Amino acid sequence: MDRTASPGEPMSAALSETSFDAAPPAPAPAPQQAMRTGADLNVATKPYAVEDRAKSWRLLTEVLVLIVGSLVGIAVAPWWPVQLGLAVFVALLNVRLFIFFHDYLHSAIFVDSKAAGVIFSVTGFYMLSVRSVWRETHNYHHKNNAKLIGSAIGSFPVLTIGMWRSIDPGKRRLYRILRHPLTIFFGYFTVFLIGMTISPFRRDAKKHWGGPVAMLVHFALFVLAGVTLGWLTAFFLVPLPLIISLGAGSYLFFAQHNFPDIKLRDRRAWDYTFAALNSSSYFKMSKLMHWFTGNIGYHHVHHLNHRIPFYRLPEAMAALPELQSPGTTTWRLKDVVANLQLAVWDPEQGRMLTWSEVR
Repeated sequence: MDRTASPGEPMSAALSETSFDAAPPAPAPAPQQAMRTGADLNVATKPYAVEDRAKSWRLLTEVLVLIVGSLVGIAVAPWWPVQLGLAVFVALLNVRLFIFFHDYLHSAIFVDSKAAGVIFSVTGFYMLSVRSVWRETHNYHHKNNAKLIGSAIGSFPVLTIGMWRSIDPGKRRLYRILRHPLTIFFGYFTVFLIGMTISPFRRDAKKHWGGPVAMLVHFALFVLAGVTLGWLTAFFLVPLPLIISLGAGSYLFFAQHNFPDIKLRDRRAWDYTFAALNSSSYFKMSKLMHWFTGNIGYHHVHHLNHRIPFYRLPEAMAALPELQSPGTTTWRLKDVVANLQLAVWDPEQGRMLTWSEVR
């Protein structure tokens, strides 16, 4: 992970040649650049919203080769522990592949590439995220990031303490279920199978016909692998990597918009730049995990300008001082628990309350 540069210390003034008694004059302080906001800050990010097409293809080819090679390894491995290890590896690679899909639909990479369009159409079916649904929900999320009312489409809902107190017990139970750790970590079933395939199809079958097709593809692949290679091997090949990767992806998405330092505004005071920098986290992790997660941990940078390719997000953060003081989270257990304990927003205190505080 690239380190963010800190301002350099001024050099000491040279000793006077004519007098050792008088203190040397202090250098004039360098003028501080005002922090940019709004359109000015967005303009400052535009130099980084430029794709290196050759690099995009090279990185995509690498991850596809690793995924295919690992799946072949699962199919031929004679011992289940090896298959399990490879399945976990495929799951991590799936997260990285999803970021390519995500950036492609943001027009950050492979713009107007027909070959990439085919690849990512297939990826969408593989990831239970067909293009029509992802575009509709995720674009809405970006345009309404962290609005207290109306932002739940494409994201986990957040109520204020006043809203929580005003709703009936049934709606409270539903809200708890939607933010429950099991709902998040079993995102393959809850977020993707139900939220990204079944629900959109029920809402608009003509537009979102791809959801049921994706479900059939998963079922057909599992049955085909089970009949030809055995059911344990089929489990390691198809559902397990996806259960792990989509569960991890669901938590990543949750933690990037539900962390203790988050700041929220109501619709009247909502501001795109403020939401990007204060309602989206920087997920600190090792270089290896940043690689597997496609730098999506630089989420505040991504929300400021979604046209920045994922491999340029660290570069943008390092170059722009305005991006270097975000709210953070990590994979440490205490941070995971802290995120999952968050319940509702308290406008008076200006923070998220935990479940223990709202009981």
